[in-house]
Amino acid sequence: MVQGRRRAAKRKHRVLRWSASTLAVLILGVAGCGYAYYRHLNGNITKGERASGDSKARRAAPNAAGQTPLNILLIGSDSRASAANVRLGGSRDDRGNPPLGDVQMLIHLAADRKSAAVVSIPRDTRVDIPKCTDPKTGTKYPATNDIINTSLARGGAGCTLTTWQNLTGVYIDHWMTIDFAGVVRMADAIGGVEVCVRQNVWDRPLPRVSGGSGLKMKAGRKKVQGEQALQWLRTRHAWGSDPLRARAQHMYLNSMIRTLKQQNVFTDTGRLMGLAEAATKSLTVSEEIGSVKKLYDLGTQLRTVPTDRITMTTMPTVEDPQNENHLVPAGADAEKMWAMLRDDVPFDDKGSTSGKKKADGTKASQDPAAAKDEIGVLVRNATRSSTLGPVDGRAGTLARVLVGKGYSKAVADSGALSEERTVVRYPSADLEGDAQEVAKSLSIPLSSVKRSTDVSGVTLFVGSDWREGTAYPKESAPRAGDLPGTSDEINGSDTGKCMDVYAPYRW
Repeated sequence: MVQGRRRAAKRKHRVLRWSASTLAVLILGVAGCGYAYYRHLNGNITKGERASGDSKARRAAPNAAGQTPLNILLIGSDSRASAANVRLGGSRDDRGNPPLGDVQMLIHLAADRKSAAVVSIPRDTRVDIPKCTDPKTGTKYPATNDIINTSLARGGAGCTLTTWQNLTGVYIDHWMTIDFAGVVRMADAIGGVEVCVRQNVWDRPLPRVSGGSGLKMKAGRKKVQGEQALQWLRTRHAWGSDPLRARAQHMYLNSMIRTLKQQNVFTDTGRLMGLAEAATKSLTVSEEIGSVKKLYDLGTQLRTVPTDRITMTTMPTVEDPQNENHLVPAGADAEKMWAMLRDDVPFDDKGSTSGKKKADGTKASQDPAAAKDEIGVLVRNATRSSTLGPVDGRAGTLARVLVGKGYSKAVADSGALSEERTVVRYPSADLEGDAQEVAKSLSIPLSSVKRSTDVSGVTLFVGSDWREGTAYPKESAPRAGDLPGTSDEINGSDTGKCMDVYAPYRW
């Protein structure tokens, strides 16, 4: 709590927009429109480039039924480019500044479409941000290590998407963003969402803590909409920290989804039109889903998931050793969560085990490998992570191991890179067999052998998952529902959740 209060004194107002984005997708999935109105709605939608930075993340392999997971990144922009956003954001001094992505959540829809997970990363989490190019201006931003909300100002939503992919190893299919005014518009369109506090709350400026959302409610349950919904979603001081604000946001989103499922909007054409109008005006989306039809298809898939198979979580974090006001991913706990997403393992234990990862199904190359003493291998140290520095000498150590196994042409590179997982890359099909042979010699799974134009020959990147020893660490397969205890998960059907109010903000 004390740490959250220290952060509070230094931060400006921010707001959650992801819930409105999700609402928009769900609405578009049920709206039926005439062609003229369809064209009108299409004209409302603003689009942008999917990715504006470099990432090695690749799509997940299909399951036995040929299905693949669907991942959507929801970004809340603090843009004050309009008068409405300035009024709602409460800071005219920031008008015209590059927007920050203060709320970021990944929606993971399982390959079998029977469960879904939502993961938040607190805005002040320090991560590696890759080199990005702004698709609108052509401005190039160098790679940096900074808090994750700054990624939006370094190449747009496409840079934020790439940052997430590099951190998690999860391929992200689409992004969606929404601003202050869009939140209010969508909150009004739905007609109210029930929230709950255990004590009277008033999120206001205090003598040594500036800012506050203005949220003022009595203890108990209440429906919020419009600007009051915005206040709920932006409140941070009264909860005590950013991770607790994420919890309040998850509660709102769960309640919103339940509300939509309960409302009889299918037979009310006027209401449908109003919802679709608000949704398309509120969103900016990645270009590959930039039409009503594609959003309709997306919404159709999201609608099929029952509320008791939706799990809301926050990435486990710890205090940043470099800055007490920032956070960093909590090592093994955070990686366990990302592994579950990469392997499409359900966050709950209510379904079948069909979503669990089976044995590595990567096919062996049909191209035979050359003799070991003829295979050139470059070994690179990629053990640096967002929380830990590189382990000196790792490339040399593994190069010597390979030489001892007969790869006399294995050499080490002296540079330090960052890869979450160890990977063997090769540039062309004729070297696939060689790359797989290197992986097998070190007991690295074939699923970690990737073709890439970024290398000129077989290259072993020793990742942050292999920081010590000469034997590749065996990973136990994650189990459904086996989330780390620090993930603060909330089930979508849980109607009993209430927020505790940080004592100074009670009245």
